[in-house]
Amino acid sequence: MPSNTIDRTAKDIVFTVQEYSLFAWRALVNLFTPPRYWPDFLVQADIVGVGSAAIVLLSGFFTGGVLALQSSATLAQFGATAVTGRFVSITMIRELGPVLTGIMVAGRNASSMASELGSMVVTEQIDAMRALGVDPMRKLVTPRIASTIIMLMFLTIVADACGIFGGAAVTVFMNGQDATQYFSEAYEFLHYPDIIQGMVKPLFSGYIIASIGCFYGMRTTGGTEGVGRSTIQAVVTASVLIIFVDFLLTQILLTLFPPL
Repeated sequence: MPSNTIDRTAKDIVFTVQEYSLFAWRALVNLFTPPRYWPDFLVQADIVGVGSAAIVLLSGFFTGGVLALQSSATLAQFGATAVTGRFVSITMIRELGPVLTGIMVAGRNASSMASELGSMVVTEQIDAMRALGVDPMRKLVTPRIASTIIMLMFLTIVADACGIFGGAAVTVFMNGQDATQYFSEAYEFLHYPDIIQGMVKPLFSGYIIASIGCFYGMRTTGGTEGVGRSTIQAVVTASVLIIFVDFLLTQILLTLFPPL
């Protein structure tokens, strides 16, 4: 690869990170300052929350089922299949529930935000809003970020519950274990630090999903082809960032709340 190509690529990456940092900071400040567009917030909350409920429910249920299958097969070697419920509940609530929900919502909503805003950019609707004195950041970006953060927390709770019930279905109907024992293990060995870890991560994941989707949508260029590129970049970047930030948060939270 020629050196000038490497230099250009490196500069593009640095400029993109710089632009996103400024964009994300401005979006964060707008969350706590007026004006606020509550009707837009409610519309986006319906799109993100209700629209993503089915895919989150199904993915959470079958993930819990797979966890129960794999864990029971491994625990059977040590005669400890009774703790399957504990393993499924802690794994879903601490890790898989938040991360899986974030990635599912990123694939569905980061792409839609990028394509919607990108279409508005290429059709000059954003310029028309500015000409009318409306701030596109507050009107279009802030409601999407606020609604995604709030709804992702509820979706994570749904995914956790469905995962535990999915594990119960496999444990009871396929492995022939006792349902009371499963739910007892799933509940009694959960502690507040586990729930805190599971509820902190959606705050960051929701912000990443909406800010990345809106960022790539607002910087779309090149007509309809550019909209397609922005959509792909938004989904890929948001998914990778969710996993990377989850790694950092897990390290920090395990330091603050060591396993009991």
